[in-house]
Amino acid sequence: MKIKNRLSLYFTAVSAFVLLIVQVVICITFNSLLKSDFYDHLMDRANVAAQLYLEADEISADSLSHVRERYLQPLPDEVVRLYDDKNAASFIKDKNQFWTSPVINAVRRGKQMEFAEGNRHTVGIYYNDNQGNFVILVSAIDLQGNKRIRDLIVTMSILLLSVTAGLFIISRWFAQKALEPIDKVISQMRRVRAGSLNLRVDEGNGKDEISALAHNFNQLLEHLENAFELQQTFVINASHELRTPITTIIGEIEISLNKLRTNAEYEQVLQSVLTDAERLNETITSLLELAHVDMNYTQPAFKPVAIDELIWELNDYWAEKAGKGLFNVKILHLPADHERLQVDANKSLLTIALNNIIGNAFKFSGNKRVQCDLYADENRITIKITDIGIGIMPAELDKVFNSFYRGTNVKGYHGNGIGLYVTNKIINLFNGTITLSSIPGSSTSVIIQFTR
Repeated sequence: MKIKNRLSLYFTAVSAFVLLIVQVVICITFNSLLKSDFYDHLMDRANVAAQLYLEADEISADSLSHVRERYLQPLPDEVVRLYDDKNAASFIKDKNQFWTSPVINAVRRGKQMEFAEGNRHTVGIYYNDNQGNFVILVSAIDLQGNKRIRDLIVTMSILLLSVTAGLFIISRWFAQKALEPIDKVISQMRRVRAGSLNLRVDEGNGKDEISALAHNFNQLLEHLENAFELQQTFVINASHELRTPITTIIGEIEISLNKLRTNAEYEQVLQSVLTDAERLNETITSLLELAHVDMNYTQPAFKPVAIDELIWELNDYWAEKAGKGLFNVKILHLPADHERLQVDANKSLLTIALNNIIGNAFKFSGNKRVQCDLYADENRITIKITDIGIGIMPAELDKVFNSFYRGTNVKGYHGNGIGLYVTNKIINLFNGTITLSSIPGSSTSVIIQFTR
């Protein structure tokens, strides 16, 4: 069953149940009022009977006529009895003793009683007169009241069915309107395929659960798109990058085998093969790194990583690799709460990303000094790595993040253009941003920022 139908049924059922309770209370209250009113009529009939039979000799003719007029219209199936001290019927013949002695005595003791006998309602009063002490009992069936109750129940039933049907239609319309954004999200989700992971669903402008669902789905698509892109890049570029040096090596060996060469020529060929082999080894290393990133990217183990501790670990590593004093760490500002220095990330991937940047800084500056600045406050963490190197051309600042792209001024440097591509993917995975600023021939600064 669809959610909109389920919501409509739940709302209608609850509303109908509440309405039913209200109607039951109304019917019970109305029935109680009718019974009370009917008992009042019966009590009035008992008093009239007392005046008619017992006070006739004490009141005037006009008063007696008025009493008789009030007594002329009997209630439905009315029974009136007057019983003396011996519980014998007086004034009105009673062959079968309509009420038993226990009932008569109970009225005598209680002076006044109201009770029901099946569908009959009865009142009894104890009346003291100069002719003696009498118990007057009047009973009748409230046909009009019963009819009113039946009419009320029928009306309430029709109203309940009508209101329930109306509530279902209205709630169904409201549920459809409320869940319409979900239908739109679902229709947009259906267009997403393996070949169109760049599509995104509309998150809307709201702050509700539907917007949160669309946002999380878009994040999932972004991760999947990056993972697929990494896999495709690995497959496509591995075949391309590995073919070139292997082809060169094969060609050079075939040429050298065509005829005998001098030792100098063989040495030259071997040197060329060694160069191509080193290039091949570097390419394989980069592709393996890319494969490692791909594997961790699709199933990253997110844990809190203390950025300051990671920076000092990198400082120790590069102090040993590049030389002491060449990699300088400067702490600009740190928050009082150490947890503000933590980022939910994969430490292994984040280390690869920062090492790629630092390695490029040393490589393209001729192993000159590299500066690392760390700034952190309550809202953001900023890492700035600056070198004194050849810089990047302004038109190429955005292109260097493409896979296997190399700048026009790095022809004399070893590399394959994978490092910054992988770094950018890793930083984006951890909801960070990476930007470049460069002065060609002077310096390059890489700024990484994590915002809370």
